[in-house]
Amino acid sequence: MTIAPFAAGTAAADLNTQRLVAMKTTLGTLSNQIGSGRNAETYGGLGTGRTQSLSAHAQISALDGYIAAAGTGATRVALASASVQQIATLGSSAWNGLVSARTGAGTTARSTLQQDAAGNLGGALDALNQSTGGQYILGGRVTDRAPVETASRILDGDPASGLDGVRTVIAERQAADLGAGTPRIGRLDLAGSGASVSLSESASPGVRANFGFTIAAAVSSNPAGLAVAFQAGAPAAAALSFASQPRDGDIVRVSVQNPDGSQGFVDLTARAAGIGGEGTFAIGTDAAASAQNLTAALGGKTVTGVQSANPPGAGVALSGGTPASATVTVGAGLQAGDSVQITVGLRDGTSQTISLKASADGKATGTFAIGASPDDTAANLKSALATALDASARTDLAASSATRAASDFFSSSSSPGLSPRRVATDAAGNATGYVADPSGRTLIWYKGDDTSADPRRTATVPVSGDRSVAIGVQANESAFRGTLSGLAVLATTPFDETDTDSARFDAYAGRVQTLLKPADGQPSVQGIASELSLASAQIDTQTSQNKATKAVLQKTVDGVESVSTEEAATKLLSLQTQLQASYQATSMLSKLTLTSYL
Repeated sequence: MTIAPFAAGTAAADLNTQRLVAMKTTLGTLSNQIGSGRNAETYGGLGTGRTQSLSAHAQISALDGYIAAAGTGATRVALASASVQQIATLGSSAWNGLVSARTGAGTTARSTLQQDAAGNLGGALDALNQSTGGQYILGGRVTDRAPVETASRILDGDPASGLDGVRTVIAERQAADLGAGTPRIGRLDLAGSGASVSLSESASPGVRANFGFTIAAAVSSNPAGLAVAFQAGAPAAAALSFASQPRDGDIVRVSVQNPDGSQGFVDLTARAAGIGGEGTFAIGTDAAASAQNLTAALGGKTVTGVQSANPPGAGVALSGGTPASATVTVGAGLQAGDSVQITVGLRDGTSQTISLKASADGKATGTFAIGASPDDTAANLKSALATALDASARTDLAASSATRAASDFFSSSSSPGLSPRRVATDAAGNATGYVADPSGRTLIWYKGDDTSADPRRTATVPVSGDRSVAIGVQANESAFRGTLSGLAVLATTPFDETDTDSARFDAYAGRVQTLLKPADGQPSVQGIASELSLASAQIDTQTSQNKATKAVLQKTVDGVESVSTEEAATKLLSLQTQLQASYQATSMLSKLTLTSYL
């Protein structure tokens, strides 16, 4: 530290110099403030306000990020909403077309439904392949490829690669359900002996568990003339097995029978001991132990089939059980007008009641002729029952088979073991059950992400520090699958305008309408649209709040960093006047001598 030398009489001059320098510095600062509009060029120049400025800038930067992300998310939601609404419109159009064709109240003709449905299916698939900025938005987390195949490939498959489309899958399932030969009686066994006619389910456990009609009930209006003996069936026992030990993550799809007679899927994933969780089964010490764990995870459900990739090669052996049967014996007390009603169940949980009435000639539909003897009458009853079963098989059973096959096709996935179910046949070509490993036989229509339990969470938009909005959509959601299944059935099924085709058309139309417009409480396309609309509203609300918060913070920053040019100019003028006066006074004092003073 250096101490400046002291000279008598210099204190006032030094103080005056410091004041002039300080005023000159202030003059420069005010000039810069007027030129830039800022209080200082560095945060250090803000003094105590620098902390407030830095904090506000950090918050504004974060808000800018949220606002930008919200803008991108809003665009994605808008496009996804437009796609979903398009699918809803196409499904509604097909539904209205069926109503119009069924009631005859509109202009839609049955013969044009197939062509219209093919066009609607193509439009729905195009909507599901919506993209923005080179990214597909309805494939969940998979955004680099189109999530769904084209309509032509879905309908007809890829023959060059040996992959079947939904058209083949439907035809295969219908053949398995209706059975071979004429008449087609839905895989039931019909026989007659003397005065008795017997109808029973197939003796094959695999057939009666999966294909054709089931026998639900049989009653007679006059037991003295038509005695009915009905025996309820019992399901076959299922023994599950694995060809090799499952690995962690292997998926097994089990077909189960619901209490109403319909079938459903249970997908279970193999997990190492201790991991567990819903939708899983534990990997045991060996393949047999793993199969036991799989059985336990099903909780006593009635198993009708199983499939997986190979390995692990899941399999099921169905054995035992009792086929349902009904025997009608013609008695001496038979009179014209007496009837027998046989209720048959379908694999979609619905049922049909076949009613046959005794008459003198048996020429009217739904009647059988009273013969010269009970044996002759029984023969007539058998023939009438075969005709009635054939009619029901070609209408209701065929429609049920088609809609279930289409639903199976669209429930498939590219995940190993989740290919569409395919029919297994014996050496004679008769369906006996389902293939244990159907991989590589059918086109997989969906190529997006299918690993998330919540499709909305596959894409999120951060809109604040502690909040994000879920905006993801997957083209394989159950509501979309229902619409696509209904359109695919119509696109693969021709109808004509004749009265003889009315019953078949009504059977198809009723089931397809259920796919296109699910019952209340079931997932629907409109429900997805509502969820996206809510997400859009949440994004807009939070964006407005973010912008308002940013505006307040910006005012805080402006208050710290910005200056009023008018105030600075006033200070500058005042300081210039003071500085000029100081310069003049200093100049005068510097010229003052003792002589001039005297």
